Amino acid sequence: MSHGETIIAIDVGSGTQDIFFLDPAREVENCLQMVLPSPTSLLARKISQARERRIPIHLTGNLMGGGPVAWAVREHLRSGLAVTAEPEAALTLHDDLSKVEEMGVRLNQGPLPGAMVIRMGDVEVDFLEGILRRVGLESPDIWCVAVQDHGHQPKGSNRAFRFQHWEGFLEQGGKIEDALYSEPPHYLTRMSSVLKQVPNGRVMDTGMAAINGALCDPWVASKVEEGVMVVNLGNQHTLAALISGERAFGLFEHHTGALSAPSLVKWLERFRKGDLSSQEVREDGGHGCAYSPESPSTWNFPWTVVTGPRRQMARGLGWYMAAPFGNMMLTGCFGLVRAYMKRKGIHWPQGGEP
Repeated sequence: MSHGETIIAIDVGSGTQDIFFLDPAREVENCLQMVLPSPTSLLARKISQARERRIPIHLTGNLMGGGPVAWAVREHLRSGLAVTAEPEAALTLHDDLSKVEEMGVRLNQGPLPGAMVIRMGDVEVDFLEGILRRVGLESPDIWCVAVQDHGHQPKGSNRAFRFQHWEGFLEQGGKIEDALYSEPPHYLTRMSSVLKQVPNGRVMDTGMAAINGALCDPWVASKVEEGVMVVNLGNQHTLAALISGERAFGLFEHHTGALSAPSLVKWLERFRKGDLSSQEVREDGGHGCAYSPESPSTWNFPWTVVTGPRRQMARGLGWYMAAPFGNMMLTGCFGLVRAYMKRKGIHWPQGGEP
């Protein structure tokens, strides 16, 4: 490999944080690879412990992904226990801080006596660098992090707002590597928060990172010029993309928990044909569906590829299960590295076979 930088790629989900440390002097299979509990689930566990001890909590630190930690805060409040928070951390609970106060969270106040202080954030740099030191690795040159960011939308639907972002992405050409940011759009506040936490960072959407990572699978790479539909079945969200070459020509997003195998097939077959509206998806509780204003030379996406931790939903459907470098759980991490390399003008993985 001609690329000399070390890269840590972190895919932050609701259930796990998947971590890959690329050392260019080693084969990918011999590089550090880890699957750890997600930051939001770890912090939710701490809040549950505080609730069991019947003590207040104080939220400090950064805006991060909600999910389990936000649910734990609400449960803490329902239990009659106090929650104080700094505004930046409180944005994890809602983009409108007046809504956070309506929940019962006290803002701009220090921790109450005896409170457990919860430091919010999607990336714990000191913790990860400690692991690297223990195994003889130095801090990486580049930090690439994937998170899902609905965008800052205090008043309207964050589902609709998120899909406006995807529509803009398709209108601007849909090049997958363009979804990796060193400076994200101002409204992607979670991504901006991540960049405040890591040195020399890049950020990308988790779903798009997984879709890009699936292209590292040699079988998928051999079909991508013909056209593939790549489906990332995440723990909370399902994102599907119609890919031809290195471009996305359509995107579909729904909540995984609202889907079954039959409904997944129904939605995706219509999506594949270009016969699905965003309104239909939103009325079903999903985020939406969008197509590029510029169609590929032939609208034909004959191959379906699946990745993601909920991929068992697609078992028996005859769809290809991607496993780049033999490790499906790190697909998003590989997609982060692939996008970074592409932005540097480097083809990765090299030689057609990972």
